[in-house]
Amino acid sequence: MYYRIFLLFLVYFCVSAMVSAEPSTRTETKNISYYAETNNEYQKTQCVLDVSAPKKSQLLPVLVWFHGGGLTGGSKEFPKHLLNRNIVLIGVGYRLAPKAKFPEFLEDAAAAVAWTFANIEKHGGDPKKIYVGGCSAGAYLSGMIGLDSRWLKPYNIEQSRIAGLVLLTGQMTTHFHVRKMLNYPQPEYFPIIDENAPLHYLSKNAPSILLVLGDRERDRPVRVQENEFMAASLRAMKHPHVEFYEIKGYDHGGIGNAPEAFEHISRFVEQK
Repeated sequence: MYYRIFLLFLVYFCVSAMVSAEPSTRTETKNISYYAETNNEYQKTQCVLDVSAPKKSQLLPVLVWFHGGGLTGGSKEFPKHLLNRNIVLIGVGYRLAPKAKFPEFLEDAAAAVAWTFANIEKHGGDPKKIYVGGCSAGAYLSGMIGLDSRWLKPYNIEQSRIAGLVLLTGQMTTHFHVRKMLNYPQPEYFPIIDENAPLHYLSKNAPSILLVLGDRERDRPVRVQENEFMAASLRAMKHPHVEFYEIKGYDHGGIGNAPEAFEHISRFVEQK
């Protein structure tokens, strides 16, 4: 009996060791500065990105990912549900309020995207298949960078070079924290579509767009409806590729970890 127990433990130990020793299928490079140079200490520590790439010989699609946190919190991350996909992931850190003043976080987002275009081929990414996305505040940043040409213009990057925008429960009107920073007089849920709103820059020539939201009864107030309006407006403009999904049962926080949401995202990014 004791001999059998010993054998079972030995088998379990050997299998565990084999699993833990199994080589990783991805490589990671951390804390790459995406500004060529800066004398600002906060910018030095905050404006860095991580790269996670599958060990594949061919060039793969790329997703630049901006984290959420209301422009005041959060940190760079890889969407965990995409780590098993053939996608090169870029997790971006950016300056946060109150240390950051408007529009520094938008400038950071543009600089990170520009870095990706210039460097991603060295990390196994296809520069012709760069997608830009994020969750909540990260989706707001992605929408602004991908729709408003002024942010990428200093880098001579046309928005047409972006393969698509992945906007997960993002605010498409002017972001509520931008409104606070700029002392807008209107109440929080008053719809403002000005030069600081992704909705202000809709065009049939915009990159392909994926909009994924939580349940309209559980996501942030009006969040689903304004994204639905965005999708309807783009379709009316004859935009060639816009997708909209409302995933029932998920609130604003939960949708950022919903497997179904990332099934839509992986399909959108890996499309041929």
